[in-house]
Amino acid sequence: MTGSLPILSDNLQKYFAEIRRFRVLTPEEEYQLAVKFYEEKDLEAAHMLVTSNLRFVVKIAGEYRSYGMKMLDLIQEGNVGLMMAVRKFNPYKGFRLISYAVWWIRAYIQNYIISTWSLLKIGTTQAQRKLFFKLKQAKDAIKNMLGDDDAPAASHSLEVKESEYLEMEQRLRGDCSLDAELVAGEGYSLMDSLADERMNQEELLSENQTAALLEREVSQAVSRLNEKERFVIEQRVSAEEPLTLQEIADHFSISRERVRQIEEGALKKMKTLLLPLVSQGIASSPAGA
Repeated sequence: MTGSLPILSDNLQKYFAEIRRFRVLTPEEEYQLAVKFYEEKDLEAAHMLVTSNLRFVVKIAGEYRSYGMKMLDLIQEGNVGLMMAVRKFNPYKGFRLISYAVWWIRAYIQNYIISTWSLLKIGTTQAQRKLFFKLKQAKDAIKNMLGDDDAPAASHSLEVKESEYLEMEQRLRGDCSLDAELVAGEGYSLMDSLADERMNQEELLSENQTAALLEREVSQAVSRLNEKERFVIEQRVSAEEPLTLQEIADHFSISRERVRQIEEGALKKMKTLLLPLVSQGIASSPAGA
């Protein structure tokens, strides 16, 4: 496991050492424990089901490292998904727990990535969430079936509008050279087709004033939070190296869930404080600031 992670924090190394203590259950043991929890709500059985699958959560979380999140946060979110899967698992359906849990684990990790992707949260619909993670998979499947890309078929399989599919495809498409010829041999490149849309001096000045105003308003909003809220926002959102929920929980000697609640409440307060500025139109404010 450590071979796939070149650089590990002390906390991550300690976590790996801890989960190695839990052995993997046999199918028979897993079934018996799952039945015991399903029928009797035996918490010890649930605990054993969860701990025996913690290594699998690490494996799934590793698939999402490229999104820039801390590995320990991804693992913790995946563990929440695993616990939810154990809670809802029906052993009489005839399949293994992890086959069912993998969907819960991925859902919790993906939701965490979407919700913390940026300080300036961009609204995402359920369809966009699905496209964000499933577009390439859907395109490959359609290509295998039809022999070529088929936007209507792919959008239909994802239950989204074709326009939404094409928009997300464009956003996720790789870079292309501006010097590449649009038609071979004609010497006309993509660069030749682009209009100069750079801002003039007045627009640049207005943008700089807007940025300064926004920075000042955000700073004032943060200053109106209480001590814990301000610490969480500064360490989770503003910091170049954000702390994990668990690290902040250890700092305050509170639960990880309590830290999550504080962060959510602080962001709501800031949104309320900044809403009048957005409603008035930031772009029109600098002139009178």
